[in-house]
Amino acid sequence: MTSPFDPPAVTWSRVSPRLVTARLVPAAITLGIPVLVGVALAFAASPWFWILAGIPAAIFALVAFVVPRQVRAIGYAERDDDLLIRKGLMFRSLTVVPYGRMQYVDVEAGPLDRKLGLAKVQLHTASVGTDAQIPGLPPDEAARLRDRLASRGEARLAGL
Repeated sequence: MTSPFDPPAVTWSRVSPRLVTARLVPAAITLGIPVLVGVALAFAASPWFWILAGIPAAIFALVAFVVPRQVRAIGYAERDDDLLIRKGLMFRSLTVVPYGRMQYVDVEAGPLDRKLGLAKVQLHTASVGTDAQIPGLPPDEAARLRDRLASRGEARLAGL
């Protein structure tokens, strides 16, 4: 039996494993500050502050366990008439974006993404609810995908 998240005869492309680092760095900064404050207060004031340090440390351990698996679950596939994007482990999703519905395609990269050599392709469609994104692509692949999707979208739109 085939899964609705694995259409037959589809070859999935994966995002860069550097996306794991791009997602863990902000989490480490956000959760690291309460850990450091808790450790400092535990040494200076009371051992009860180890709880303040332990809770965000446990949350980061969970995030560090889940994020690599989430990144491995992200994939995209170009077909003749549409683009497929899948993601998620527990809550899986498969987004099908017909080329004729694409209005424009953006490539974005924040400072951390640029440092890690990553970019995100953002697809904007005629329907607000079907906008899709593919994070964690190398910049050259993101540019290639942007150009290819834009040209396919124009060709399909011109045929209407």
